[in-house]
Amino acid sequence: MPRSDHYWMAEALRLARKGIYTTTPNPCVGCVIVADDALLASGWHGYSGGPHAEINALQAAEVPPGADVYVTLEPCSHFGKTPPCVDALIEARPARVVVAMQDPNPEVSGQGLDRLRAEGIEVVVGVLEAQARELNRGFVKRMEQNLPFVSIKMASSLDGRSALKNGSSQWITSAPARRDVQFLRARAGAVLSSAQTVLDDDPSLNLRLSKQELKQIFEVRQPVRVLVDSRLRLSGSEKLFTLEGDVWIYTLSEDEDRRERLAARGATVITIEADADGHVSLRAMLQDLARRGINLVHTECGQHLAGALIEQQLADELLLYLAPHLLGSAARGLVDIGEITAMEQRKTCSMRDVRQVGDDLRLTLSLV
Repeated sequence: MPRSDHYWMAEALRLARKGIYTTTPNPCVGCVIVADDALLASGWHGYSGGPHAEINALQAAEVPPGADVYVTLEPCSHFGKTPPCVDALIEARPARVVVAMQDPNPEVSGQGLDRLRAEGIEVVVGVLEAQARELNRGFVKRMEQNLPFVSIKMASSLDGRSALKNGSSQWITSAPARRDVQFLRARAGAVLSSAQTVLDDDPSLNLRLSKQELKQIFEVRQPVRVLVDSRLRLSGSEKLFTLEGDVWIYTLSEDEDRRERLAARGATVITIEADADGHVSLRAMLQDLARRGINLVHTECGQHLAGALIEQQLADELLLYLAPHLLGSAARGLVDIGEITAMEQRKTCSMRDVRQVGDDLRLTLSLV
């Protein structure tokens, strides 16, 4: 029995996932070429500026008449860092091009498919589309909404406490859970935190896994560390300023001495508008991150910034590591979303995944 389009697209998606740590700000894309129900060639996009998945597959084998090409994202039809993939496909003349999803970029969406159809090549769109959108959820949101996908990572005790009353939180979770977080950082374009968290915990917020540990053949980049510091309270002597990688600080302050001090430590200081309450506008900050090519923001912060992102409906996902401890009623809560006086005001989450990591549970919830 011949294999289905779903079978071959699943293989293309498997290949695309190889790029989850290395392709940003580009999407992850996989491609397979099939003839007579047999795999002829395959390719995937490895890194920004490198050959696209279709080109890698086409260079691996000659496309015979009647072949089918399966690709997880609409072939590009414009010149970027590489020539349009649709030109190479037209030259190869496959019988069909099967695409999981159209390019979400409104400036080019559908143009590559139209060019293929104009050349008499059959085009099928929408095979495993939901899986393709999920794989590139950050890229899709940036293209469609001009905002990055925001994932809030929190750790808490069984009684919902994120730190002791004195601010101590190291360590609520087990070593395996903390290592698991490194894989989440590796996927992100940016790790977001606040000046208060840095002053309290002096975290590194960097990626500490090698490309070998991530099972990559290409170099893995450090995510940008993004800090909300409205008054520029950071001194520049904190640990994260001594580590490799970019640091972007969003602020309301125009204090030139403080700005120059942080710039001398390698930070990029960005003035952003204030919201109605006089705080850094989180929406404006996220829009600026999207303009700078950030697809996915991984947030590690305290209850106030986490609560503000949730309250303003800017967060997409909550990743909660639940540790088998009790910290007591005097300890700090998980998120600050203000007082709720009626059950109808509660914030609702949708459970997507539950798994054990070391001694802890990792809950993955969509914020709706």
